[in-house]
Amino acid sequence: MKYLIVGLGNIGAEYELTRHNIGFLVLDQLADKFEASFTNTRYADKAEIKHKGRTLHLIKPTTFMNLSGKAVNYWLQELKIDKENLLVITDDVALPHGKLRLKPKGSGGGHNGLGSIETLLQTQEYARLRFGIGNDYPKGGQADYVLSNFNQEQLDGILAPIQTACEIVLSFVTIGIEKTMNQFN
Repeated sequence: MKYLIVGLGNIGAEYELTRHNIGFLVLDQLADKFEASFTNTRYADKAEIKHKGRTLHLIKPTTFMNLSGKAVNYWLQELKIDKENLLVITDDVALPHGKLRLKPKGSGGGHNGLGSIETLLQTQEYARLRFGIGNDYPKGGQADYVLSNFNQEQLDGILAPIQTACEIVLSFVTIGIEKTMNQFN
């Protein structure tokens, strides 16, 4: 069984520890856990890990957030992976800082990365793991907020949820989305 696990974010050192890059941070942790490394390839940095007879293709799109769908669509087709075996990890301002929520489908909710994926896949029917980054910003300040770095206290506060997010990914590929939601949501 093959899975495409996508962590959303933006490439470049200036974005490395921004709230918008939480998907990249989760995949970095997951790859480290399996001693895998990312290589730059078409539209993404990609790593591959094996877990309980499953192959997980981890991608961090290099297309920037607003064009994430291009990388997701390409790799689904290139690897011949069904949308049911796609999981997208994304930041979410609607959830409190560090809160995780796994969903089998849903709208992009104004998130440009999810919107791009929805447009290119022509569906909202794909799993996503939403990682709460809070919404502590003034009216009209969302873009600056998601593109700013976590402060040290916030960084310390996401270490455990990042570990849990890795557990959710591994659970998703082994026992499926319903059982994983029951266990973690």
